[in-house]
Amino acid sequence: MPAEPYFKPERGQRPGANQDPRLDWWRQAKFGMFIHWGVYSIPAGVWNGEHIPGIGEWIMLRAEIPIKEYEQLALDFNPVKYDAEQIVQLAKAAGQKYIVFTSKHHDGFCMYGTAQTPYNIVNATPYGEDILKALSEACEREGIKLGLYYSQTQDWHHPNGYGNTWDYDESEQDFNDYVETFVKPQVAEILSNYGPIAIVWFDTPRIISPRQSQELLDLVRELQPECLVCGRLGNQLGDYATAQDNAIPPELRAEVDWETPATINDTWGYKTHDHNWKSTTQLIRNLVDIVSKGGNYLLNIGPDSEGAIPEPSIERLQEMGQWMEANGESIYGANPGPLQGLAWCRSTQEPGAVYLHIFDWSRSGRFVLPDIGAGTASWVDQSLEAPLSLMRKGGQLILQGPREAPNEHVSVIRLTK
Repeated sequence: MPAEPYFKPERGQRPGANQDPRLDWWRQAKFGMFIHWGVYSIPAGVWNGEHIPGIGEWIMLRAEIPIKEYEQLALDFNPVKYDAEQIVQLAKAAGQKYIVFTSKHHDGFCMYGTAQTPYNIVNATPYGEDILKALSEACEREGIKLGLYYSQTQDWHHPNGYGNTWDYDESEQDFNDYVETFVKPQVAEILSNYGPIAIVWFDTPRIISPRQSQELLDLVRELQPECLVCGRLGNQLGDYATAQDNAIPPELRAEVDWETPATINDTWGYKTHDHNWKSTTQLIRNLVDIVSKGGNYLLNIGPDSEGAIPEPSIERLQEMGQWMEANGESIYGANPGPLQGLAWCRSTQEPGAVYLHIFDWSRSGRFVLPDIGAGTASWVDQSLEAPLSLMRKGGQLILQGPREAPNEHVSVIRLTK
């Protein structure tokens, strides 16, 4: 199957970056939290009484809402239930090691106090406080790395940003001026005012030139030399590649460092009528599948207009955290394992151990594997007391466990010599 549906070349990892030690912590982390949040959480997918198709944070574009009308949302944005500590604690409970927060999405509204435009959380809303400052402080207290999403190309509010064809005449726009006089100063702000930033998560490169991408990378390096830049910087200049949203490649992709950004339901920004929640089992299997093929999983939450996290998101992340508490040894810092292409299981490994993640438990509890040199088998979850044995026969390994799966989501077996 071609790689195109999963990885666009312009969103790839730049040559040689897979040897960059800046990525060491990120490779160890494997699992992060994405947060899509802004004034689009007020309409929550509905405009003038109509459900607008598509993801919640794109409602301005999908409904072609005039800037003057859309700006009025800021007057009602008062997220009194926002609790930065709660968000960071939820990420920790889920086993997530980093957070990526939307400092500015395509609608142009800034979720931090910027000097470049009054269209921001501090100056344009009744809330009047810097949400990003509180989040950065909570991350520092709890030892969670903070990354910031920044839309460097699409901006439906700025007269020179890309994408708004209903308010502006594209032929009259000066995108280079937008990058020079707005994007670069804002990137400098988010990298200068909020402590250590682990990632700048750019997005939808589209019309950005190689020179503009390179200059943004250089700016990040100048201000925070250890900060990573994701592949959506564009022009294959990222520190790591970024897969298509919610896309997991069908085979091992260990030649590059990559990340899948993903949703728990169908949308990123909050939508009142999106109840298509993925099960905890599916989310855990997605995480395992991604790590077994060499990637990281960046899983999103979308707070509502008051700052509350949807309860289904909380429940699933907490359940994922319970699984990670017992089985995280097989995920954190793990490399793709030697067993690939098997529908019923995935494998990861670290020096001295191979981890077998069983998705489909055999009714007999018996599993036949290629001989990978293992001599012993044990449960990664130390609370399990179910019988488990391993024998070698005819060039194969025979695992024998209980007739019922020990874990309802994914059962993990450690194979050692």
